[in-house]
Amino acid sequence: MSYAIIRNTNYKKSNLAGIYRHNERKNTNYSNKEINKQNSRLNYSIKKPYSTYEKMFKDIKEKYKLKGMIKKVSNVMCEFIITSDKDFFNSIGEEETKRYFQTAYKFVSNYNNLGEDFIVSAKVHMDESTPHMHIVFIPVVHKKDKNGNEISKIACSEFWKGKDSYKKLQDNFYSYITKAGFNLERGNKEENEHIPIEKLKKITNYELQETFEETKHYEQEKNTNDIEILRNDYKRVIKKFNRLAKKYTKIKNIVDNTINQAEEIQIKNYELQQENYNLQQQNNELKNEVTNLRYYINKTFEYVSLLFDFSKDRLKKLVNDFIHKLNIKER
Repeated sequence: MSYAIIRNTNYKKSNLAGIYRHNERKNTNYSNKEINKQNSRLNYSIKKPYSTYEKMFKDIKEKYKLKGMIKKVSNVMCEFIITSDKDFFNSIGEEETKRYFQTAYKFVSNYNNLGEDFIVSAKVHMDESTPHMHIVFIPVVHKKDKNGNEISKIACSEFWKGKDSYKKLQDNFYSYITKAGFNLERGNKEENEHIPIEKLKKITNYELQETFEETKHYEQEKNTNDIEILRNDYKRVIKKFNRLAKKYTKIKNIVDNTINQAEEIQIKNYELQQENYNLQQQNNELKNEVTNLRYYINKTFEYVSLLFDFSKDRLKKLVNDFIHKLNIKER
């Protein structure tokens, strides 16, 4: 069975340039080896950005007079990655794949009363091993200020309010997408199955052993007509049943808590992987800029040396000596 998958990552302003270049395929080279550039022509936008994510963030903030104090460490945009597995998309075909992503886009537009105006980009990538969609949006909450006036505010922490906010996202997405006719399982079930059974055994070992010890010596059915014996045995069985039911509830709570913690850890891990990828992209861009800068500096030396009929090497030496003297003076 395939799964309805939706994952969220939050971004600061400093991340937006790298995310834009990756999602909109503005880079020349990619460290992700799964990207087949020949298939990039198959990518398409459900909502196409008219400019960079940074520019659109500024424009939307001004246009809608969005409140909220934006600091350097503030998360100003979110990104949903929506997908399933390759077998699912192969089985439903091209047109239904498009409908899947269009349905997902409608879900995001209305989720948490967001509004389509605050979606910056919705890009479907068909040039990687599995089709998926990146939806980038500004986490805007609509509320009233202390005077009772309706306001719209950029507030990532309020948009994802509550420790189970990602769980609610997955529940709602699963419900929405299956009602639209897509035969999928809820996304995090697959993750839960990946929790090692030995880990669960270790966590619940004491309660399980005690429970099994009490249940492995069930008595045979009483073969007697003595009402008093049967009444006492009935009371004993009911008492044991209640005790075992309490133990089962305790074990179930431990397992449920462990699954929820594992899911949160997996989400955090995914976010860290995305952040690491973004940093790699930015590092590559900086390397390219340095290479270009060196090239233009070298060309400048060539043109100046030709213009003044001056040795390029000697010109470089004079410039370096001059910079060295300036550095000494500054010290």
